[in-house]
Amino acid sequence: MATETYIMVAAPVLIIVFLFAWIVARAYFRFRATRLVTCPGTGKPAAVKIDAKFAALTAPLGEPGLRLEGCSRWPQHQDCGQQCLRGIEVAPENCLVRTILTRWYKGRSCIFCGKDLGEIKWSDHKPALMSPQRVTLEWSEISPEKVPEVLATHIPVCWDCHIVQTFRRRYPELVVDRPWKPGESQRNG
Repeated sequence: MATETYIMVAAPVLIIVFLFAWIVARAYFRFRATRLVTCPGTGKPAAVKIDAKFAALTAPLGEPGLRLEGCSRWPQHQDCGQQCLRGIEVAPENCLVRTILTRWYKGRSCIFCGKDLGEIKWSDHKPALMSPQRVTLEWSEISPEKVPEVLATHIPVCWDCHIVQTFRRRYPELVVDRPWKPGESQRNG
């Protein structure tokens, strides 16, 4: 009899705890990435980070509470009114830097090999870019608030070609260019 009572009490408590943990975790992962917004004060792009812990802890109470944890305009303008949060509240996924980049790469191909960049796997070989100076770059080399400017001036490059071009740039003395001749096997040439 005591076991049945224990199960009847424990089961609803475990369900409530699980739901609470799920809501908290979902909000945390939803708001932890860098976002790109237009700063109301300057009208220019700003990279912001939401306080994901605060959003997660307030999510079980209804809508997650949003406040900035960081901004590319800080510390000079740290006391701003955070009006940029309104755009994030309306469309939190649209201003993610990753979403912006995924949309930009969609339907594009590598400038070197012509490979369709297709679906991007952000966890491993991310596509890169080629600058107007013909230097390839990884996204980790570009600050998020510069993304709109970079997307307007750079060309997409696949990961493999970026690695090749980086090697060519760093170790030119180790690279030998042998022109391919029609009718000749690339292995025998």
